[in-house]
Amino acid sequence: MAEPSGIYARRAALQLLDAVLRRGETLDQSFHGATRSVRKPADKALARALVSEALRWLPDLDRLIDSATKQNLPDDAKVRSVLRLMLAGWLRLGTPPHAVIATGLPLLSGGPRRLAHGVFSTLNKQEVTLPPVPSLPEQVEQRWAGHLGKRMELIAAGLAEPPQLDLSLRDPDQTAHWTNQLSGDSLMAGHVRLARGSAVENLPGFGTKDEAGAWWVQDLAASIPARLLGAGEGRYALDLCAAPGGKTMQLAAQGWKVTALDISKRRLDLLKQNLQRVDLKASTIRADALTWEPKHQFDAILLDAPCTATGTCRRHPDVLHRIGPRQIGEMAELQAQLIERAAGWLKPGGSLIYVVCSLEQEEGEDQAVAVNAAGLELTPDPIRSDELPAGLEPTGQGWLRTDPGMRGDAGGLDGFFVARWRKS
Repeated sequence: MAEPSGIYARRAALQLLDAVLRRGETLDQSFHGATRSVRKPADKALARALVSEALRWLPDLDRLIDSATKQNLPDDAKVRSVLRLMLAGWLRLGTPPHAVIATGLPLLSGGPRRLAHGVFSTLNKQEVTLPPVPSLPEQVEQRWAGHLGKRMELIAAGLAEPPQLDLSLRDPDQTAHWTNQLSGDSLMAGHVRLARGSAVENLPGFGTKDEAGAWWVQDLAASIPARLLGAGEGRYALDLCAAPGGKTMQLAAQGWKVTALDISKRRLDLLKQNLQRVDLKASTIRADALTWEPKHQFDAILLDAPCTATGTCRRHPDVLHRIGPRQIGEMAELQAQLIERAAGWLKPGGSLIYVVCSLEQEEGEDQAVAVNAAGLELTPDPIRSDELPAGLEPTGQGWLRTDPGMRGDAGGLDGFFVARWRKS
């Protein structure tokens, strides 16, 4: 008997969900292996969409499952994972209930199959719905309560839908042209925002003969740190942990002589390809920033430090379930080491930008406080309102904190922390 259409996507989705929740892998790390036997690109995309929606709404899906069982299923039970995917398909992707049952139940056998059928049928008859805003995992709420407070509800609302597509332009003077050409919206000079689902490589300006490399994909919040360094005017900038190159391309377009350093050969190769596509130049170095020593000092250093990336939870909802105190502590220790080394490579009067795409206090505010107390000859250089997109404001300390709850009407922002110092 032929298997129902879509079963391959569901099998891959189940593997992906297990990789994230049980093994702590990222969706990106596990995607290729889990979908190796899935032939159709549409089925690969469906597998990712199912898992992403299940992870966005996991606490709420689990509450529904628990409401229809006499005893709560173990968190790691296969039948719970299958039900999560079945409900995500029905309630988030609009899959008809009969198709959900036909493609979900074959993932199970014996008693669990009957149990899953009973639970799903009960919830279907009750015509259950998800809340308007996803619930954050309990451990995430506990971590964020102190420094994010009431913003957590706005952040959760920002997770309800995947983000739109942001582009950074090589030439900010062409903002009106590309906004019109791409039928997008612009939230500041040098930026265009498009509806989600756009096939990037097919858009005008990506690789067309006359206007190739006019822009690159980069979240609006991710584009702010390089903007804070202003025009390079031929001065020397170091982009630490640079790949895949969005900030390197920005700095080069702003007139800096950029050295881009990264430890990953694969990611550095991607950076080189991106530079070539947009016709910008930078010196690239593959090295570990903890052992590398530069031949000269720099006028500016942009340290986009390795981090837990919890600020990217809109597009990578797995971070809400993989990251805990151990990972945060390890990253905070590495970040402190990188800041100390970067401070020594800066010319007197030079600028250091520290940035992480994390919503964790230990990786953001705590690091900035530690820098100010560390005797690194770094004087705070507060970020000003007039340097930021309309609607964003620096904190009282002169730092910038963005999160997925900001600019809700325009589609949101990734979560970043940014601070700036000047070498005395």
